[in-house]
Amino acid sequence: MDQKQKIAISADHAGFALKAALKDHFADRVEWLDLGTDSESSVNYADFGKAMGLAIERGDAPRGVIICGSGIGISIAANRNLAVRAALCTDATMARLARMHNDANVLALGARIVGLQVAIDCVEAFLTTEFEGGRHAIRVQSLGEC
Repeated sequence: MDQKQKIAISADHAGFALKAALKDHFADRVEWLDLGTDSESSVNYADFGKAMGLAIERGDAPRGVIICGSGIGISIAANRNLAVRAALCTDATMARLARMHNDANVLALGARIVGLQVAIDCVEAFLTTEFEGGRHAIRVQSLGEC
């Protein structure tokens, strides 16, 4: 049996239900490191983006998924950590290209923007696509110099 991938996941209140659904859908393939939130009670999305950044920086998980209402706020918060390359994706092609060309290590989703099936497709692409390297490696390396 293949070993499960360890993936961190965090969401604010708007993303809580989608987070739960994704964890359930991928439970047989992913060991989830759940960074919260634990309910639909109102919380600050920035706290959960920051938690993801710290988890990636510490090496608690090599990749992560973050979710808020639009995906915008939580991705901005996570990207403040230099260890994070979070990509806000609204379809599987974006998620695949984010991995292939940008070596994205965090997938950001908007629970109010994408439906469950699109979110599943995005996570699937994010989990199964490898970074191409090559000409893209130099560009990704330069992101740390911005």
